[in-house]
Amino acid sequence: MKAAALLLLCLLSTAVLALEPGERLAPWTLLDQHDVPYTLNDETRILLVARDMDGAKLVNAALEGKPKGYLDERQAVFLADISRMPSVIATLFALPKMRDYNYRILLDRDARIAPHYPAGEGEVLWLQLEDGRLVEQRVFREAEALEQALAAKRH
Repeated sequence: MKAAALLLLCLLSTAVLALEPGERLAPWTLLDQHDVPYTLNDETRILLVARDMDGAKLVNAALEGKPKGYLDERQAVFLADISRMPSVIATLFALPKMRDYNYRILLDRDARIAPHYPAGEGEVLWLQLEDGRLVEQRVFREAEALEQALAAKRH
């Protein structure tokens, strides 16, 4: 009986994390790779979320060769969960490399924000927002498909 109750509790807590169209995303603030704060707001139209290195590499590949401001033109932001990365590796190698990118990467160093968004391993979650509310969510597993979707969203 206790096992069944525990299983039910786990399933319910997972359902709470599921995002529904029309749901307002709670605002949060994170630092980017240059230690500049960014707060999710009603102006954001696209939130890209990568929960692991493979997902982040997918975003990087989709943005390769794009001009500075490419995501900003689309009112898009990229959130990367780096909480599983050892801090020594992040400090000595990953962050210096990220600072060379010409787009902002919001860094969730403590898994405080990213776990609220159901991005899987090796994929990028695309949350289409309007006035802070979820309109649509998509999942990308290929850089080319993500690149095409971003190209179609120019404002």
